[in-house]
Amino acid sequence: MKFNAMDQPYQLSRYSVTAQHGMVCSSSALASSAGLEILKKGGNAVDAAIAVAAVLTVVEPVSNGLGGDAFAIVWMKDKMVGLNASGYSPKEISIDKLKAAGYNKMPKHGWLPVTVPGQPKAWAALSKRFGKLSLEDVLAPAIRYAEEGYPVSAVVSVLWDKYVRQDSKLFKDNPIFDEWFKTFTKNGEPYQFGEIVKFKNHAKTLRLIAQSNADAFYKGEIADQIDAQSKRDGGFIRKEDLAEYDVEWVDPIHVSYRGYDVWEIPPNGQGIVALMALNILKNFEFTSRDDTDTVHKQFEAMKMAFSDAYATVTDSKDMKVDYRYYLSDEYGKKRAAEITNQAQQPKPVEPPKSGTVYLCTADDEGNMVSYIQSNYMDFGSGIVIEDYGIALQNRGHDFSLDPASINALAPRKRSYHTIIPGFLTKDGKALGPFGVMGGYMQPQGHVQVMMNLIDFHLNPQMCLDAPRWQWKEGIRFDVEPDVPEALIEALKKRGHQMVAAENKLSFGRAEMILRMENGVYIGACESRTDGSVASY
Repeated sequence: MKFNAMDQPYQLSRYSVTAQHGMVCSSSALASSAGLEILKKGGNAVDAAIAVAAVLTVVEPVSNGLGGDAFAIVWMKDKMVGLNASGYSPKEISIDKLKAAGYNKMPKHGWLPVTVPGQPKAWAALSKRFGKLSLEDVLAPAIRYAEEGYPVSAVVSVLWDKYVRQDSKLFKDNPIFDEWFKTFTKNGEPYQFGEIVKFKNHAKTLRLIAQSNADAFYKGEIADQIDAQSKRDGGFIRKEDLAEYDVEWVDPIHVSYRGYDVWEIPPNGQGIVALMALNILKNFEFTSRDDTDTVHKQFEAMKMAFSDAYATVTDSKDMKVDYRYYLSDEYGKKRAAEITNQAQQPKPVEPPKSGTVYLCTADDEGNMVSYIQSNYMDFGSGIVIEDYGIALQNRGHDFSLDPASINALAPRKRSYHTIIPGFLTKDGKALGPFGVMGGYMQPQGHVQVMMNLIDFHLNPQMCLDAPRWQWKEGIRFDVEPDVPEALIEALKKRGHQMVAAENKLSFGRAEMILRMENGVYIGACESRTDGSVASY
């Protein structure tokens, strides 16, 4: 048969899914089914989340891998806990060393933007604190897919093709990227839709992580190989950086919005950007989602939030302001009063593109998890650890080589971080997890999804499928192809630079689970992704 998996001229939206006992939402049908498998084996929402996360490293290598970071919000036994598993920069790195080597800004690829991966440690920490099953049981589905193979899905195939053709030109003739070519290409060509892919080395590493509760990654043979390869190829990361790393348990932060509490992980994550924007927008009343004034105020609030965050958000130990001010009514009212009828120019910053996976889970005891992990941009740094199949992240690209910058590179520092899980409660009761993948689109997606739900009363599936906008820089906003032309023209008259995108690939991919008062779960997984809702 001959067809294009991405061509859907008669596309209809999905409907919200209901279930009573358990639910898993992710951007991969295979990953969601793995989470459901774990729930049915007696695992809880945390076990399921780890299983899904592990499978996603196998089936979506274009967005995440074993060498990335993770964040989570866990609702367990009516209490909320946050996990920050973002990694820090190597102890030996410095601005002076990079400038001496001829760099004026942080590179995107190679060893220099590699920071310590937090993800394997996140799985072990979550499993130890909350899990009911062993880590070996939970990682078994991912090991199976990596070893026996899986078929490439539609959206992943498009991204795989795009990134391989893009990165192959940059990586050719440089031996430090040889393992990337061996792992993710067929003699330099991308894998296509429906092709079977196997990652034997990836399976080996998953086994070592499972058997050692991630110690092999941070203190054992995997750490030895990362250290040796980094030294050989001019990197700064060392076994000491891995051995001394640990995750951080944190208290999530929130703002009250129309009687609901929207929760995010505190800095160094950019979840605070979504809360800042909502804190501004709650000072206005909105009745129509597609009204020009509604969208204009959303635009202005989003620019203000980003402008403030870019100037102040970094590793929490290095922040020079108390971020809690941004959550206060005083901040929201002050910024809201500055919004006029015309577009205003913030300090221009051009956000880079990136790849991330989000998932959420729920079990029959009312426990829920909002979880996100990422290798940052594309396949990450392009560095793959030989014999272990670990694609390392390039999160360090977000550091600045300007010593005066709040996000200036320094040893053992965590950068401004884009990946953010969200959670919604009301009157102290959990309503459920939500998230939107996609770099700097994420807080913008959180704001739009929450307003769709709370202000405009859309059902969960429509909250995710509704057309989106995205601030890019200055007064420029990109909008999806199905945003009405009349709205675009009206916003131009307000002074906004409007760009209609050719497709929806850069506007994030989201999932959501909501719990009704009778305990029934409602799940949604938007049509921009390959994903699915698995439930029982």
